[in-house]
Amino acid sequence: WPFKPDPFQLQAVLCLERGQSLLAAAHTSAGKTAIAEYAIALAQRHMARSIYTSPIKALSNQKFRDFRSTFGSVGLLTGDVQLHPEASCLVMTTEILRSMLYNGSDVIRDLEWVIFDEVHYINDAERGVVWEEVLIMLPEHVKLVLLSATIPNAMEFAQWVGRTKRRCLRVLSTQRRPVPLQHFLYTGQGPRSREQLFLLLDAHGALNTQG
Repeated sequence: WPFKPDPFQLQAVLCLERGQSLLAAAHTSAGKTAIAEYAIALAQRHMARSIYTSPIKALSNQKFRDFRSTFGSVGLLTGDVQLHPEASCLVMTTEILRSMLYNGSDVIRDLEWVIFDEVHYINDAERGVVWEEVLIMLPEHVKLVLLSATIPNAMEFAQWVGRTKRRCLRVLSTQRRPVPLQHFLYTGQGPRSREQLFLLLDAHGALNTQG
C-alpha cells in the first residue's frame, strides 16, 4: 500500500493470510476497502476467484472502475450490465450472487473469497433476506469478508454467522473516526441568493452557539 496501514487493517491482513473470515465494523472512510483489495489480491495469487457484492448498482459500478485499474481482471454483473464475466474478480449486487447460487454457477466452484460491502443491509425489512440466503447458501470452502460502518451489534451478528457457517468469524473495529463529522443547519437561500449554512456541531462535537 502507498500508506501506513492502521492497526485494524494490519490485523485484518493477518486474518486473511491465515484464511480466516472476518467482520470489519469500522467508521466511514477508515479504510475498509483496503481489506477487500487484499482479499482480492490473495485470490489472484492463489489462482482462485473473488466476488465483491454491494447493495447498490452505482456502488458496484464505482468499485468496478476502481478495482479494474488496480487488478486488471475484474468483471461487472448487475441487472443491467454484464462485463467480463470470466474475470478472476467479479463485482455484483447481492441479488446477482443469490441467483448464481440458485443456478449452481461454475464460478462458485473456483471461489475463494466473497466480500460483502454494506453488510448491515441484512437488517433491511425488504432486502435483508437476500443477504441471509446468500450467507447460508455459500459453500463451506468460501471465506467471508463482511464490511460495515453502521452495524450496531457486530459481535451478535458475527456469532450468528459463525453458528450458521460453523466457523470462527473475527471481529475488527476502529475506535477513532479518521474523517470527522460536522453538523450544519441549512435554511435555504437567503438574501442575494446566498445559501444559509450554519455550523452547529464541529468535528470535536462541540456546540457552536453562533450557529
